[in-house]
Amino acid sequence: MRKLIATVFNYSIDGLLADENTEFWNFCFSLPENNQPDAPSQLEFVRNADVHVMGRASYEAISEAMTTISPDHPFADILTAGQKVVFSRTLKRADWANTTIAAGDTAEEVEKIRQGGDGYVIVWGGVSIFRSFLQSDLIDELHVSLFPYVAGEGTRLFDGIPRSYQLELISCTPSNGGIVELKYRRNR
Repeated sequence: MRKLIATVFNYSIDGLLADENTEFWNFCFSLPENNQPDAPSQLEFVRNADVHVMGRASYEAISEAMTTISPDHPFADILTAGQKVVFSRTLKRADWANTTIAAGDTAEEVEKIRQGGDGYVIVWGGVSIFRSFLQSDLIDELHVSLFPYVAGEGTRLFDGIPRSYQLELISCTPSNGGIVELKYRRNR
């Protein structure tokens, strides 16, 4: 059975996501290692995913970025060729290659995706899908890119999550720019 790995990019040490048009957003994209995520381990992680899951807003932003704004981005060819599932009850069409829309019950749709093999699924976001998956206890691993920054403004990822979660640290890898890649496993 496939495991779901939620990836959280651009997370501050005070627990905030980098919202567009904030100083934290500008800081995140001023670091060279965040603009070109070409470390072999990052590319391999994205390339080897069986499925890429996104919410509607993330799907629209990522598909535009990978096909129009930054088609030379290291992830562009990988994501375009990969199987993608966008969770949305409002999206009527998904024009990005290899994309299907999941509009049914979230837990049932995730179960269908999990049954497709023994690999892993990357959950790219956004906040609504993360919260929904966390509330339903569907996330198996959480990979967080923690930035050396106190944001003071932004979106709190874990607001509105009614349950408590014990996580086991799998790894903690610092980068030259001070970003710490944290990987946690959900204990069940």
